[in-house]
Amino acid sequence: MTGSVLTKDRGVALADGNCRLAKLPEVEAEAGITMRTMEGVVLKLPSFSQLISPNHLSNRTSLNFRFGFPKSSSSSSSSSSSSSSSTASLSVPAAAPVSLGHSTRPDFEILHQKVNNGSKLVYLDNAATSQKPSAVIDAVNNYYRSYNSNVHRGIHFLSARATDEYEMARKKVASFINASESSEIVFTRNATEAINLVAYSWGISNLKPKDEIVLTIAEHHSAIVPWQLLSERTGAVLKFVSLTEDEVPDVKMLQELLSKKTKLVVVHHVSNMLASVLPIKDIAQWAHDVGARILVDACQSVPHMVVDVQNLGVDFLVASSHKMCGPTGVGFLYGKSELLASMPPFLGGGEMISEVFLDHSTYADPPSRFEAGTPAIGEAIGLGAAIDYLSEIGMQKIHDYEVELGNYLYENLRTVPGVRIYGPAPSLTVDRAALCSFNVEGLHPTDIATFLDQQHGVAIRSGHHCAQPLHRFLGINASARASLYFYNTKQDVDDFVRALVDTIAFFSSFN
Repeated sequence: MTGSVLTKDRGVALADGNCRLAKLPEVEAEAGITMRTMEGVVLKLPSFSQLISPNHLSNRTSLNFRFGFPKSSSSSSSSSSSSSSSTASLSVPAAAPVSLGHSTRPDFEILHQKVNNGSKLVYLDNAATSQKPSAVIDAVNNYYRSYNSNVHRGIHFLSARATDEYEMARKKVASFINASESSEIVFTRNATEAINLVAYSWGISNLKPKDEIVLTIAEHHSAIVPWQLLSERTGAVLKFVSLTEDEVPDVKMLQELLSKKTKLVVVHHVSNMLASVLPIKDIAQWAHDVGARILVDACQSVPHMVVDVQNLGVDFLVASSHKMCGPTGVGFLYGKSELLASMPPFLGGGEMISEVFLDHSTYADPPSRFEAGTPAIGEAIGLGAAIDYLSEIGMQKIHDYEVELGNYLYENLRTVPGVRIYGPAPSLTVDRAALCSFNVEGLHPTDIATFLDQQHGVAIRSGHHCAQPLHRFLGINASARASLYFYNTKQDVDDFVRALVDTIAFFSSFN
């Protein structure tokens, strides 16, 4: 349980779920003690002779506190009796649990700022990119300040340390998604490059005319365009799965499309627009039953839930660092070791070779075979630090919190008149991701996003979210999207909904 304690020197410390105490700045005043909460809200406690009044607590927190003030053993009996009523232990109800959002916000300095018109920043664009905790920023800075050097190429101290930290980051990624060995992790610039790597290495080697690739219409552009380009070169055929009436990719249709002609299934784990979650383990089994491989776009799942590649049975999986508290410019490909070993290089150059002759070259084993040139060393190390941070919290804890917060967003947003939310409704059997793509009748999503930002400091996304085929299927050109992460709170959702109501009222006033 998360609560608060009064330290011996009258400073205030907050204890998180791991029983760690983080001492916060103490400020004393004549009327009592002033305490700073995890969100930076100042709570002023009255003097000991006064009762705690609800008016002393900010309306932005539901914290209650329990303090015990022991009598001094050196006090005389007369003094003790005369002041017993004012020095008796002050007792109030036990502290309510602090949400994961409140307890982690201090790690993200960027969230504690004012933006347009002095508005408090409410960041709800996490499906596009997440914010970075101080631990990740410090890890990247430390690399450049303390041991900046190229990896794998030097024997001096800096190069050896950089190599150790870079390869340690690879091991962290492997452990995070439960790969069987770290050599199954290939660092790439991002998930897009990882998909292209599979397309141009595995795809060109394994696809021939009339072979089939099965996808859904809800895929991100980066999981569609590479296969369109490849089909032009190989003659392979792309087949697309549409949506059910509940606006979820039709997995029954997907299963029926699979045949001996199917060589690859390309699917997302979580939709970046519909918030739907696909049964990847089942789909992987169906693909393998017909002799096909499966590639999973896990950009919206790896940051938000437990992902176990061995349990899911996938052949390839891709994700991006910047959506999981890590730096931009680095992502990764997971591939089964036997598949990676059979694939030719994607890019040629240094690092990916074994030997180079004037008329031919031999290539290194995976993953080096696919990491030509100097990699994003600092970024990979930062990704490793992000994984440490997420692992310390616990991915199941993050997922459980986000399910609750995501449902809170959905239920509050659907009460706003004129709002249309896309994707399935949450239920006992359907978990939505913590995002909502929506439109407001009569308003363009970009107008909504602009007004929310400039007048209320609320950051959301507008546009097609790199999912134009999906938007066309739904009969729209664009949508607005509010997406959450574990450092968001119900207060953020409340602020967003109030701001949206005000935005709608503003534009409606012109009608």
